[in-house]
Amino acid sequence: MSAKNHNDNNKNKPADDNPNEDGQNEAQPFVTHLIELRSRLLKGLCAILIAFSCLFYFANDIYSLIAAPLIEQLSPGSTMIATEVASPFMAPFKLTLFAAIFITMPYLLAQLWGFIAPGLYQQEQRLARPLLISSILLFYAGTAFAYFVVFPLIFGFFNAVTPEGVAVMTDISHYLDFVLKLFFAFGLAFEVPVATVLLIWSGFASVETLKRNRPYVIVGAFVLGMLLTPPDIISQVLLALPIWLLFEAGLFFSHRFPPRTETLSQDDQ
Repeated sequence: MSAKNHNDNNKNKPADDNPNEDGQNEAQPFVTHLIELRSRLLKGLCAILIAFSCLFYFANDIYSLIAAPLIEQLSPGSTMIATEVASPFMAPFKLTLFAAIFITMPYLLAQLWGFIAPGLYQQEQRLARPLLISSILLFYAGTAFAYFVVFPLIFGFFNAVTPEGVAVMTDISHYLDFVLKLFFAFGLAFEVPVATVLLIWSGFASVETLKRNRPYVIVGAFVLGMLLTPPDIISQVLLALPIWLLFEAGLFFSHRFPPRTETLSQDDQ
């Protein structure tokens, strides 16, 4: 009897170790995700560094391109100035770094998509792909709108209202901070259609609810224009109007994407 009990105990020992093995198996996917995340972050960082290395030689040319809308509006004899010792180097350096991130944004978002896509339902992936591509294109469109439309208008306005006897000599660092803020504001504002579609798709709001609250959306657009742009009425209006129009575009395109509850039920079937 004792030998039999001993053999039975030996047979049961592996079963006692299974909880530890299960814990190790559960920890492995988490470690795998961390390794993949680190790998994708390193790839994104390398892409930024490569783009920066290629662009740095043209740093001054890139700054001249960004400063062109202001320089074209300056009166004869007026120039930009550098009030700090390191500004002639740091301003183009900073701009080149932002330009490298701007150029590599599609690759960076592709790395992000590659990390999160396996955890999405099939219908969610079908929604996320066009929204991801649209968000990239809309951000680029927002920055282009700021450069080609907004900058000439606001710099022309500033130059026109300059008091007589005052020479406009803008510091290159202050100018860079100003235009980067506008680039970010308009790039972010042009994401309104994507945000609208996501709100409707996720079930946080319906098309009818957003239509009923359209007046509040318009007021909110002008509030955002006031908060995200410099304190001048022109840039505020030029930001608020696209937000409103893009909100309407988001309402229009949201009809093409069924709500999340419907897509999940289709996946379950």
